[in-house]
Amino acid sequence: MNTLDELLHSSLGTVFTAASVEVRQRGSVIYQKTVGSLDPEGKLDGDVPPVRRNTLFDFASLTKLFTTAAFFRLVDAGHVSVDTPVIDVLPGFAGSRPIRPYPDPLKPGAVVEVVPPTETRVDASAITFRHLLTHSSGLPAWINLRDADDIPGRLAMCLTTPFAYPTGTRVVYSDVGYILIGEAIAKITDSPLDSAMKRLVIKPLELSLHYSPIPDPVGKVPPTEFCQWRQRRIVGEVHDENSATLNGVAGHAGLFGTASDVATLAQVFLADGGGFITPRLARESVRRQIEDRGLGWMLRSPQGSSSGSLFSENSYGHTGFVGNSVWVDPARQLICVVLTNRVFFGRNPDAIMKFRPKFHDALINALEG
Repeated sequence: MNTLDELLHSSLGTVFTAASVEVRQRGSVIYQKTVGSLDPEGKLDGDVPPVRRNTLFDFASLTKLFTTAAFFRLVDAGHVSVDTPVIDVLPGFAGSRPIRPYPDPLKPGAVVEVVPPTETRVDASAITFRHLLTHSSGLPAWINLRDADDIPGRLAMCLTTPFAYPTGTRVVYSDVGYILIGEAIAKITDSPLDSAMKRLVIKPLELSLHYSPIPDPVGKVPPTEFCQWRQRRIVGEVHDENSATLNGVAGHAGLFGTASDVATLAQVFLADGGGFITPRLARESVRRQIEDRGLGWMLRSPQGSSSGSLFSENSYGHTGFVGNSVWVDPARQLICVVLTNRVFFGRNPDAIMKFRPKFHDALINALEG
């Protein structure tokens, strides 16, 4: 595994300033590595706090996998089904709506037009949780929740937003859909999402997860970006601005945890539910539903996958905007989790997009080369 060590160290200071990796095969940890520092300004040398195995990283969109698991627990308990209409749980998600462009989260002032202007309307009442879990509902990828003054107003924006394309015609990865899943979990359990997550997932799997913000985070949590909106370097707060407007507790982003936490959840799905969720749901979640989507999970694409060129064709995974990824190769009984703070250097994804396939290819070569 020396090649992996070298690749991690050579990426320090250019791709990220902190990273934690865990690789499991056939249920056993075969590689663990932490590199970098927790210095708020990214210093790598001198008297700086090092990254450790228990260092909590911002999960960003890896949060969605834990939200999925919590929802599945409610499905298994009979409180809801994957094909339940969202309106049955969230009555505000109703009505015929227009298709409109949505704001581009990476280009202020610009919009994203998924389909050309059309008179077609979408009936929100027909959207099911399967649509949300597969990112095929027609919901926009993103809306700017800072346009509302308080949390009730922001949730109302998610419940009433126009659609971006006709339901089921394509996949548009949507944070809005997962915010709604998080709200549904809270509604079904009659408890705040963080309390429900603790009861449904964190305690049963003995995870070290925490929602943002992390108390006294300096020297304990990797810094992320200098946020133009908050006008400060972000340390221990969720990087995602929409999650931040929801006080860091949301279905799409907000959790912090370790590489081992992510690997433990991945092991559940690799083990057909592992007694935590039913085999039926575990298998369904990693079966192709539409395009490259299972239920919550992304399935490996033949070309351009962040898992590289050597993972098996039936592999599945997920990424997070701040620089995280998890990939599961069932054929090899292999799990690879890589947590980083790549947004320390800004939002340009080029460096992490080159690093990820290189790292995963290096892993397979180290195992089998």
